[in-house]
Amino acid sequence: MPAARKAQPEFDAPVVRLQTSDEQRPAGRLLGDELRFHRERLGYTLADAARVIRASTSKVSRLERGESPAKPRDVHDLAVFYGLSREQQSQLDQLLAQAGNADLYARFADVTPNFLKRLIRLEGTAEKISVFEPRVVPGLLQTEAYARAIVQLMEVDLSDTGIERIVALRMQRQVMLDKGVPTLAALISEEVLYRPYGTASVMVEQVAFLLKATLTNRVNVRIVRKETMAPPYPLFHLTFADGDCQELAYVEHLDGANYVTQKRQLDKYRRLLDNVRANAYGREESTDSLKRALGYWEQLAATEQPE
Repeated sequence: MPAARKAQPEFDAPVVRLQTSDEQRPAGRLLGDELRFHRERLGYTLADAARVIRASTSKVSRLERGESPAKPRDVHDLAVFYGLSREQQSQLDQLLAQAGNADLYARFADVTPNFLKRLIRLEGTAEKISVFEPRVVPGLLQTEAYARAIVQLMEVDLSDTGIERIVALRMQRQVMLDKGVPTLAALISEEVLYRPYGTASVMVEQVAFLLKATLTNRVNVRIVRKETMAPPYPLFHLTFADGDCQELAYVEHLDGANYVTQKRQLDKYRRLLDNVRANAYGREESTDSLKRALGYWEQLAATEQPE
């Protein structure tokens, strides 16, 4: 008989760190995060999950934190208990394979519509987030109107209600910036500041928001010179406080994303970010670049016809 659902999840049990390889830890984190997401989504407690796999709550807690090696039988039993679809179970199988053999599964290609949701959950547990954006303002620094303009452009078949749900999801990413952790280092291509998404008034609000963000201690905005040779796709690098070598990279594409956890691949993306950072303006120059962009959009906004 399935365990009864609880209205409130219980607190995590104390965690005793186990020794795992540097390459397995981030892959195990992805798997554990996915298992925790489904448990909490359904309202189950750690004790409920523990009964399913005949284990202690502390073991389930370590499993969800990526600190305990996952057994295929346990993952399968939890997937059945949570009533996951075949596609969702297939995702867990890929993550399990990656966690068990990081050399073979250097990257996990996430092609489901929920890839952004997974990134948001990981961002919430990160200590530091570094991102390079060559096309748009990073999601963590988007205003609501700017985000809405992008979603309306990309999701042409969605209803207004569906668009607003996606915008709300994007806005949830910014809640964490009101706390002390994580810190955010954002590298933004200079061309992004002049690429219109929405009206000139929307762009005024967006660039002003970036300027305001530069005044905080938690956000470090650097503008990348427009003549810089840089990757044509967004790059994310996340580090986590709970252990050495706890990191992963996230490479976003049009309809999906790759999560990179293998050391050799991580080194590659770190170098790419370092190269971009070396071609970015310093703090004062970046602020000046933002002010020039703000002046540009303010002039256009002054001539805009009211809607």
